[in-house]
Amino acid sequence: MHQVFRITLDDALPVLAAARAKAEELGVKQTLCVVDDGGNVVALHRLPGARLTGVDIAIAKAFTAAGHERATHLFNEPPNGPALPGNEAFGISHMLPGKFAIFVGGFPIEYDGTIVGGLGVSGGNGEQDKAVGAAGLQAFADHVAANPPT
Repeated sequence: MHQVFRITLDDALPVLAAARAKAEELGVKQTLCVVDDGGNVVALHRLPGARLTGVDIAIAKAFTAAGHERATHLFNEPPNGPALPGNEAFGISHMLPGKFAIFVGGFPIEYDGTIVGGLGVSGGNGEQDKAVGAAGLQAFADHVAANPPT
């Protein structure tokens, strides 16, 4: 038997707040999603003016990052991104159509060496999505440091 940590709404809200603040600083209208370790949506925020399509995209990015335990952009980073043509996971995005994202904007949320959720960011270019994701992940780390699980 082992102990399982799972992200909660109270854990997700600081992530969304920091990600939103970074998106607004960058002037990007984004959709932000936090999922738990099972890929279930815990919190979703579509900033004013963000594209409607960003909702499903952010959910897919968060789901992929949590479920596959890696940032989504790592699937396509040359030269060894596993989803690139000729590599071992080419075509993996077709396994779960509409749910599996292999482009920038999905980030696993980790606690104590374990994936406890995922953050999906949709609406900016790759660098903007990475910056917003980094702000959200830092907020999670700060939140957990100040409020350790019991």
